[in-house]
Amino acid sequence: MTSATSPLKPAAVRTTEGEMLWEIKNTGKECKTWYRIYGGLKSGIRPLLVVHGGPGVTSDYLVSLSDLTVEEAIPVVIYDQVGNGLSTHFPEMMGDVSFWTEELFLDELNRLLDHLGIIGDYDLFGHSWGGMLGARHASRRPRGLKRLILMSTPASGALWIEAQTKLRKTLPEVVQETFERCEREGKTSSKEYQEVSMLYYSQYLCTINPMPESLQKSFEWMGKDPTVYLTLNGSPSGTYVPGPLKDYTLLDDLNKITVPTLLMNGWKDQVTDKCVYPLFQQIPRVRWIQFPESSHMAQLEEHERFLQVVGLFLTEEGMGR
Repeated sequence: MTSATSPLKPAAVRTTEGEMLWEIKNTGKECKTWYRIYGGLKSGIRPLLVVHGGPGVTSDYLVSLSDLTVEEAIPVVIYDQVGNGLSTHFPEMMGDVSFWTEELFLDELNRLLDHLGIIGDYDLFGHSWGGMLGARHASRRPRGLKRLILMSTPASGALWIEAQTKLRKTLPEVVQETFERCEREGKTSSKEYQEVSMLYYSQYLCTINPMPESLQKSFEWMGKDPTVYLTLNGSPSGTYVPGPLKDYTLLDDLNKITVPTLLMNGWKDQVTDKCVYPLFQQIPRVRWIQFPESSHMAQLEEHERFLQVVGLFLTEEGMGR
C-alpha cells in the first residue's frame, strides 16, 4: 500500500491506495483490484464502500464522495472494478458474456470487503450500474451491511431502455434521426453517433459544461479499453442497449433488502422516476430524495446538498448506526 494526501482537499484527508490480488478461474493470470481509502478503517466509524457505474467506467467520477470524510469523518473506499481503470484488464474477453457476469463483480465486491477487514460492518453506496450491483448484494442479506444508498439506479434493463427511448424523443428531430440511422446501419462507432450521444449526455448524464475533469477521466479510461462496456451494454451508447443488460432485472429481489435504504436521482436523470419507483415500492425500509438541479451526476451537479443528504442518512440516530 502507498499513502498520499487527498488531491481534493490537501492535508485534510489522508488516503491509502492498495491492490487486492485474487484469482478468476480460467484466466491464466493473477488479477488485481485497485482501491483507495479516504480516512482510516480503524477509526471506529463505519466505512462507506463506493461502487461505480458503467459498467465499464472507473471510480474517478465519484472521488468527490471523499468529502464525506472531511465533513463527517466517515471513511470512504472507492475502487475500480475488474476490467476498468487501474485494476486488471481482460481485453481478450471482449464479447464473452460468460466471463463478464454479474456474479464476477459481486464476487469481487465480497472479496474486497473481506480483504479490507470491513465485511462485518459497512455501509454501501452504488451509482447506476453500481447501484444494481449494490441492490443485488443487499438482497442476499450480508451480515455486515448496515445501510444502503442507491443513486440513479434502474430497477431493470427494460425500464432503462424505455426511459432512454422517451428521453431521446425530447431531442431535435435531426438528432433523433442520426441516432436511429447509425443504429440501423451498424455505425454506432462513428463520429456522428458519438456527437449526438454527447449531446444527449449533456442534458441527461451531466449538465455541467464543460464536463468535470473527474468525469472526463472516467470516460477516457473507457475509451482506452471499452471491453466491459461494449460486452454488457452492446453498443458505445447508453441510449442503445442490445447487450445482456437489456435483460437485467432486480424486480424479484427488491423485497429481500432489509437494511435502511436511501434512493436518489436527478430531475433530468437518465434514470427517470419510472425506473426508480419499483425500488421505492418494494424495498421495505426506504426513502427517496430527488435533486431538482441535477441529471445523472448529483454528486457533481449539486455537491453540497448531496453531501448533506448522504451525510444525514449515514449518521442519523435510529437508522441502525
